[in-house]
Amino acid sequence: MSVKCGLIGLPNVGKSTLFNLLTKSNIPAENYPFCTIHPNIGISPVIDNRLLKIAKIANSKKIIYTYIKFVDIAGLVKGASKGEGLGNQFLSHIKEIDAIIHVVRCFENKNIIHVHNSINPIYDIEVINTELALSDLNFCEKNILNIKKQEKKNNFKDTKKVFFLKKCIQYLEKFCTLRNMSLSIEEKNYAKEFKFLTLKPIMYVANIDNSFKSNEIYKKIKDYLKKEKIISIPISLSNDKKPEDGNLLKNSLKNKTINYLDQKKNILSNIIDISLNLLKLHTFFTVGPKESRAWIIKKNTTVINAAKKIHSDLKKGFIRAKVMSYLDFISFKGEKNVKSAGKFRSEGKNYIVNDADILQILFKV
Repeated sequence: MSVKCGLIGLPNVGKSTLFNLLTKSNIPAENYPFCTIHPNIGISPVIDNRLLKIAKIANSKKIIYTYIKFVDIAGLVKGASKGEGLGNQFLSHIKEIDAIIHVVRCFENKNIIHVHNSINPIYDIEVINTELALSDLNFCEKNILNIKKQEKKNNFKDTKKVFFLKKCIQYLEKFCTLRNMSLSIEEKNYAKEFKFLTLKPIMYVANIDNSFKSNEIYKKIKDYLKKEKIISIPISLSNDKKPEDGNLLKNSLKNKTINYLDQKKNILSNIIDISLNLLKLHTFFTVGPKESRAWIIKKNTTVINAAKKIHSDLKKGFIRAKVMSYLDFISFKGEKNVKSAGKFRSEGKNYIVNDADILQILFKV
């Protein structure tokens, strides 16, 4: 499956710089608003150490990682939902992503323009969230009108869908995000159809400048986001020297690494891992002498649908799956010993694939 995470935020907060780091790209990151107009798309491999260990034991010639797409979306400004700063165009780009990475500026630098001329990240967060909520609100109102037109034309009432949209409006008029709203299974299907912006999973990346003051600003963001249990990560996106006070950074990631470059790599890897967790995705593996490969699927996916991920023919002709756990493969040092230990299982099409399962699909076309 193609997974897309979008980087959003005000102009000049570091989105393009983070995009370049995540995807090893080299797009412009200039010191003026709307440097990015059209969304940039790049991919980043999901480096999984488990796959390296599997491939080593299997003596695989090739290792193929799964990957995640990142989309660098132009900076939003106050009034975006009414078209300010090409806002309608930029908001439409957010509709097409699966999860949001909201980059927030937490550093002071007179040489880098701030659209509000002051460093107040909580206000910045609220500006963006308000614009997303207003966009969803406008969308709900337009869809109710469209549904009512269709009802008159087809002499059929779509009462449930209209009720759902009105329920959303009640939340959005209070500038509340829809992700906090309790939804039935039917309502979740409606929400998926409408691609609401404030229902998308979200995490925050705080762009700090390695100073103690910047860390204090980040603490305020963490406290602010606690009520919604939203994850935030601090990172310095500049090429500055080693931090004056990196304790907050290390503790927040439970990372004892002293080398700052290693620390930045760990944070970038953490952003990728959190993005996958936000989307409720996990990994299974296929292993052989030619290649060892990682695949990402939704949690609670059946093995027959996991087989389709590898190739559509595997689903059509599915017979059964042979399954090993990653831990058994590592502990017994390979498939042969896993079989000898009686840990190699046969599973039917309704088996739910666990994270790090190693699969072999038996099929007949």
